[in-house]
Amino acid sequence: MSFSVAVAGCTGYAGGEVLRLLAGHPNVSIGAVTAHSTVGVALGQVQPHLASLADRMVVDTTPETLAGHDVVFLALPHGASAELASQLSPETLIVDCGADFRLSSEQDWLKFYGIPHAGTWPYGLPELPGQRHVLAKAKRIAVPGCYPTAATLALAPAIAGGLTDAHDTVVVAASGTSGAGKAAKPHLLGSEVMGSVSAYGVAGVHRHVPEIMQNMRVLGAPDPHLSFTPLLVPMPRGILATCTVPLDSSVTEAVVREQYEAFYADELFVHLLPVGQWPTTAAVLGSNCVQIQVGIDQAAGRLVAVAAIDNLTKGTAGGAIQSMNIALGLEETAGLTRNGVAP
Repeated sequence: MSFSVAVAGCTGYAGGEVLRLLAGHPNVSIGAVTAHSTVGVALGQVQPHLASLADRMVVDTTPETLAGHDVVFLALPHGASAELASQLSPETLIVDCGADFRLSSEQDWLKFYGIPHAGTWPYGLPELPGQRHVLAKAKRIAVPGCYPTAATLALAPAIAGGLTDAHDTVVVAASGTSGAGKAAKPHLLGSEVMGSVSAYGVAGVHRHVPEIMQNMRVLGAPDPHLSFTPLLVPMPRGILATCTVPLDSSVTEAVVREQYEAFYADELFVHLLPVGQWPTTAAVLGSNCVQIQVGIDQAAGRLVAVAAIDNLTKGTAGGAIQSMNIALGLEETAGLTRNGVAP
């Protein structure tokens, strides 16, 4: 069985990654590739790495160009998906790579995004307990943010297993520049980024804060508190998230390890590393896999969980296609790889 797929926002980093993965998917055919400012341009001129799609012409992003497809991926700026999605058929599977439908709290949405809340769609993180059942046969999917994907997967076994109440959670996560999108920005110029690491969205103002906390509550944390500090580092893609939460002094390394091994035993896209080996962003480049390692800081009485993902693959496009596969009843791994690119 083959499904026709359209990608809106095909010229951005997220849209380009969606197309890269779809081009190798055994169960889809790529239909319309759409954007706004590059209408009439060959895709190969704006996404030169997509050799198999280089001759495809970019068409305008309208309900008409997206109509008639089985699946539509929306790789659009935050706030741009809701109106377009409302004009598409309820029978079309829409996978939104933006933030429009991630948050369940209207209050949080208004606080962090400042525009009307469009609603909430099924959340595209299959590794959350029970989430595959929610995604099966779904017609609308909200893809998680990249930082929430890394932080949630790092902490999920500890929270769901009752090892911590997440009341004092600290996440420091370093990300490559592609997380800021493809639009030209002075602070992302090579001469500004190379040889420098900087913090941004500091002191609880980053838009992924409420999403991470929402996931912690879903996992069973009754009253989570989060201090989140994102860092911009001089690399194109990847996230390394270092997450710490308080642990009772009676919890041992063996108990933590057993909980993580059991929680992720059947997850093909989660790689719990051998004891003593810690995640690296280079190892997951181009992969839909997350690397995780855990340990206990005995002096501080805290669990330390480190996760590495490719922000454009598992953090966006790969997670989107993984969720699409579930919704369509396909093999969850179709079109995806656990292997990274090295060196």
